[in-house]
Amino acid sequence: MSIRHGLLALLERGPSHGYQLRAQFDSATGATWPLNVGQVYTTLDRLERDGLVDQDGAPDGDGRIAYRLTDAGRAEVRAWFGSPVGSRTAPRDELAIKLALAVTTPGVDVLAVVQTQRSATMASLQELTRLKTREAADDLAWSLVLDSLVFRAEAEIRWLDHCEARVARAAAQRPAAAPATPTPAPEAVPTGKRARR
Repeated sequence: MSIRHGLLALLERGPSHGYQLRAQFDSATGATWPLNVGQVYTTLDRLERDGLVDQDGAPDGDGRIAYRLTDAGRAEVRAWFGSPVGSRTAPRDELAIKLALAVTTPGVDVLAVVQTQRSATMASLQELTRLKTREAADDLAWSLVLDSLVFRAEAEIRWLDHCEARVARAAAQRPAAAPATPTPAPEAVPTGKRARR
């Protein structure tokens, strides 16, 4: 999701200034994607430049300017909600890259890397489950975000189990190192005499 579309969707509710938009975004997403107010105002400037929002009157007592959607902004929000999220461009997955490098780097205990990550992900999953039972009962938006995070954590654990099994299988199939062919010691080679035929 782009910040752009998130802010446009929030402005569909009515005019707001940047600080309000950041608070609304944090509330709707459970602060799982923290925004700083600078990002919000930079994005609002671009949205205004692109004709998707307008300033809504004069600045308030604190100098904050509220923004409202234009007709083009409303159309952009409808188009965004009506479009599927593309998965064609996979994001960089640090964990997948880390494991790929661990497998190909001598001296790295890949199973230890997997176990360390599994422990961290399990702890995260337990915390998400506690949050879900405790805080999300009455807040549908936050509950949906938590569901997504829980499902991703569960999927990561399944993937780590798969990685562990693949690494163990590969280790079992790796041929044992052949004993090195002994090289004669330098003193065993005759030096001053020719070998007789």
